Amino acid sequence: MYLSIIPTVLLALVLQTTQINFQQLIGTWQLVRFDAMDQLRNSPQYKNADATMRAGLEYKIQNRLENTVYKFVPGDSLKFTDYVRQEVVQKLAKIKISSENVLTIDTGTQTREAKILEFSNDRMVLEPISDKPGSGKLVFERIN
Repeated sequence: MYLSIIPTVLLALVLQTTQINFQQLIGTWQLVRFDAMDQLRNSPQYKNADATMRAGLEYKIQNRLENTVYKFVPGDSLKFTDYVRQEVVQKLAKIKISSENVLTIDTGTQTREAKILEFSNDRMVLEPISDKPGSGKLVFERIN
C-alpha cells in the first residue's frame, strides 16, 4: 500500500527541482492576477469607499493587469511594460535564470529578481524578491 505512493512522491520532487531554461519562457505573457491587488480589495479603505472610489480603483487594477505584458525574446531579452509616474512605458532588459529558478531582470539602471514558483507551458507564477515584504505573487498566462 505505502509503496504505491513512492513514484508519486519521487515525481513531485523531480518537478520541484526542475530548472527552467530561457527557451521555455520565449513568448508573450499577460499578468492575470497579483496578490497585492487582492490585498487592496480586502482593505478597510477599499471596503469603506463609496461606489465611485471603488470603480476608480477597479479601473486602475484592470488597467495594470491589461498593460503588464512580458515578452521574452531570443537573446536572453525581455520586452515589458512598466509604469513610470502613472504612465505605461516600454522597457528592454536582459534576463538570467539561476539554478534555483530565480529570474533576474536587468534594465541597466535597475535590477529586479523574482522566484519562479510555478511554471507550465501556459502559466507562470512569480514571487518578487524584495526588501518590501508582502508584495505577493504574480500570475501570468501565455498569450502567444
